[in-house]
Amino acid sequence: MDILNADAAIVGAGQAGPFLAMALAARAEKVVLVEAQHLGGTCINSGCTPTKTLRKSARVAYIARRAADFGVHVGSVEVDFAAAMQRMQQRVDEARAGLEKWIAAEPNVTLLRAWGRFTGKGTDGFELQAGERAVRAKRVFLNTGTRAFHPPIPGLADVTALDNVSLLQLRERPAHLVILGGSYIGLEMGQIFRRLGSAVTVIEPGPRITAREEPEVSQCLAEFLQAEGVRVLAGQAPQRVERDGDGIAVQVGAERVTGSHLLVATGRLPNTGQLGLDTVGVRTDERGYVPTNGRLETNVPGIWALGDINKRGAFTHTSYHDQEIVAANLAGGARSADERTMAYAMFTDPPLGRVGMGVAEARASGKRVLVADYAMKNVSRAKEESETIGLVKLLVDADSERFLGASIVGINADEIIQVISNFMATGASYRVLKEALPVHPTVAEFLPTILGKLRPLV
Repeated sequence: MDILNADAAIVGAGQAGPFLAMALAARAEKVVLVEAQHLGGTCINSGCTPTKTLRKSARVAYIARRAADFGVHVGSVEVDFAAAMQRMQQRVDEARAGLEKWIAAEPNVTLLRAWGRFTGKGTDGFELQAGERAVRAKRVFLNTGTRAFHPPIPGLADVTALDNVSLLQLRERPAHLVILGGSYIGLEMGQIFRRLGSAVTVIEPGPRITAREEPEVSQCLAEFLQAEGVRVLAGQAPQRVERDGDGIAVQVGAERVTGSHLLVATGRLPNTGQLGLDTVGVRTDERGYVPTNGRLETNVPGIWALGDINKRGAFTHTSYHDQEIVAANLAGGARSADERTMAYAMFTDPPLGRVGMGVAEARASGKRVLVADYAMKNVSRAKEESETIGLVKLLVDADSERFLGASIVGINADEIIQVISNFMATGASYRVLKEALPVHPTVAEFLPTILGKLRPLV
């Protein structure tokens, strides 16, 4: 069989794979990029790109319904669900086509449309199979992402259940969308579909939605979602799922929740089971994730794991950052994923922005901690925009004066959190930010005011 030889093989074309391929190709390396589905991974095809596009349609509908609050009268607001979904699909198609065109123009990158897997290791490198093609590469980078996890709830396997991919393929609006899981995907999509005209019920087996966030953050999210008509059931695990006519029914405690559609948003599983990792000795944990060191190297020299499968952050930005670290180190750098502070956002409306530690982690750290809280309703810009939902919580190390973390819910929180995140990367004292000149009128201008309210965390 004819073997395709390469300096590097990249299995999976999520948010690390294509960019790393192009970086290596720019150094005159021969790269084989293997992808069984669409380029761009979850982000472009069933994650950030489509959901944030659809979120905008939902927000326009929401603002239109509130128009009278701003002295504007628009009459009855009708949502063309199919048109909103088509707008979303057009944006996905454009983003995917742009990425494909970019990759195709690079002569040092060979794109193989197939599922890639290891078959062993020879004296000249790692051996892989990609469909009908055999590949030999000196180095291999894994970027295969994750898929939806369906919990072992009795009856779930016997009904038609949507996940984050199939939900976006709908072209008829669900009458009542029932969502299993009260975390990021479930809450974002629940609010979007509610604003687009569906009845929505979110079922969270844990004691509260977004359990990894501060309790007051969870409460704030629950309150504004419920105010928009999203029903939130937290604290009871679903006992069984079954068909109910053309729809579904979920038994939750003594209540039978019925709906037209069911979305399962209860977590993710890594796409590593078919990679043939055992043929080359790559270790995984009990769930199939691939542990790495700070340089993203696996236990096998010459093999790296990037993106969601290394369990260092299930976000587009962490995947992209992974490839930046790897590319820099291959060029002689010394960057490490161990040194980064995790930051992320949940794109409800208003959004949540989070970086670094929460209160529980700060207490467990043994540090002397300062904390400051502020309600978004007291921020001038938020009042002027009539977007007063939310809060700000800042945590600071009393001795080093460095930020430990922050949680922000409210207008532009997804952008404002990066002020804190980027500032944390400098390692500077919070006093530098407190004394800096802010821009008025903005939400971020209140950060110095809030820092002036720091007090010991008890």
